[in-house]
Amino acid sequence: MKSTGVIRRIDELGRIVIPKEVRKKLGINIKDPMEIYADLNSITLRKVEDKCIFCGDTRNLISFKEKLICKKCFDALYKEKIED
Repeated sequence: MKSTGVIRRIDELGRIVIPKEVRKKLGINIKDPMEIYADLNSITLRKVEDKCIFCGDTRNLISFKEKLICKKCFDALYKEKIED
């Protein structure tokens, strides 16, 4: 992984600030949800992207009962319901 040359210290509440330049480059905005992964000696942060709960597609999303479904999966579910 390429180093950015920026060092930050963890504060007394366990927080660390992600530099503005990094947030801007990665399209991370205030209140964006982030996933946190940890392994033996590293921590990885990844911006959570909205995606279909069935196929993982990030395009043409529809919100249904607070869940995101792409149009293709929504249409497939609707078709299956009609055929029953």
